[in-house]
Amino acid sequence: MAQFATILLAGLAGLFILMLFYLVSRYKRCPSDKILVIYGRTGQGSARCIHGGASIVWPVIQDYEYLDLTPISIDVDLKGALSKQNIRVDVPSQFTVGVSKKEGIMQNAAERLLGIQRNDVQRLAYNIIVGQMRLVIATMDIEEINVDRDKFLSNVSTNVEGELSKIGLQLINVNVTDIQDESGYINALGKEAAAKAINDAKMSVAEKTRDGSIGEANARRDQTISVSSAEASGKVGEAEAAAKAIEGENLAKIKIAESDALRRQREAEYLRLATAAEKTQAAKALEEAYLAEQVAEEARAKKEMATRQADTIVQAEIAKQKQIIDAEAEAEQIRALARGEADSIFLRKEAEAKGLYEVLNKQAAGFDQLVKSAGGNSKDAVLMLIADKLETLVATQVDAIKNIKIDKVTVWEGGNKEGEGNSTSKFLSGLYKSVPPLNDLFNMAGMDLPQYMGSQQGETAEKAEIIELKEKK
Repeated sequence: MAQFATILLAGLAGLFILMLFYLVSRYKRCPSDKILVIYGRTGQGSARCIHGGASIVWPVIQDYEYLDLTPISIDVDLKGALSKQNIRVDVPSQFTVGVSKKEGIMQNAAERLLGIQRNDVQRLAYNIIVGQMRLVIATMDIEEINVDRDKFLSNVSTNVEGELSKIGLQLINVNVTDIQDESGYINALGKEAAAKAINDAKMSVAEKTRDGSIGEANARRDQTISVSSAEASGKVGEAEAAAKAIEGENLAKIKIAESDALRRQREAEYLRLATAAEKTQAAKALEEAYLAEQVAEEARAKKEMATRQADTIVQAEIAKQKQIIDAEAEAEQIRALARGEADSIFLRKEAEAKGLYEVLNKQAAGFDQLVKSAGGNSKDAVLMLIADKLETLVATQVDAIKNIKIDKVTVWEGGNKEGEGNSTSKFLSGLYKSVPPLNDLFNMAGMDLPQYMGSQQGETAEKAEIIELKEKK
């Protein structure tokens, strides 16, 4: 019993140690360059994010993954962005983004970026950055974008970071390498600034030259006055000395006046040249700016014309292809109907031909049997056929005149000549003779009427003559 208890205790101890080792293995530490995302039944929403710490990941009900905090560099070669002045600019730049460690934003990253490859994250951030840069450029003039870079970068950072935070990213750095426009407007602004700087430098040089000339003239005047005063004081007693001193003083004053006049003349000349140069440069700058705007407008007009022409040509080509497809479909439908109708006609005609072939074949077999019955004499066989149809032929002759209705016959007799009947007899005789005799029918068929039928015909003719003689009497 004691041995069994010892074994049980040893087993429990071993089980406890195994469970302890398993729990230790489930104790996950988060590196400084990653975010530990524990998902499953966390009690804190869809996931629990830990940075710079550790936690136990319970088996079965929880699992974990890491989010990489390594910065992602994105080159954005933005071209043709439309500014507030409707001038398209190219703004190549470089952005550095990464997964945010801020509370809430880190939760967004766990919900939207966990399990996504780094290239897919880079592509997603690129699309967001391009869209926000176009939005910022559309609200600013080219002068602001080109001169006030801090304002431009601040607007871009504010818009881009606000959108990136929705997917758990933060903006680390923005570098705009250069700004260019397709119309040359920025180059025109640079030329204008350079021209203004040159004019300012020329004006400064003219002012310094003027100040130097004035100082030199003043120095000479003071020197002359000093010399004249010394000579006058040394020769006070002498009249000639006094006269020379006065003369020297006058000469000095004259020279001073000449120097002042020359100074003012040169100052006016330099001022005129500086003003003319300044106005000339300003006019040239305006001219270049106007030419640049004209070129930009012409380019924009050509582009709009090309766009409209392309749209028109594309629409016309689409309509043309549609008409061709409709026509081909209609032609194919007509061909199918024609083939069906032709097949129907062919089958109907083929059936009719087969029926006619069978009828003619049977008739030919009947004629062959008839000729054999007549002893091989085809003429007697034809006579047998006519004899079989004699009743029909006679009925046909009778039908030719039986439906003639004569309401009244008026005869105007003008006297009879010898050997001629009256008009009534002639009318009846002609009416009877209008029916073709059987003998004529046989003759047209190339045959002779049998003798017994010919005598009946003769009797009929004699009866007609008797009737005619009676009418004459």
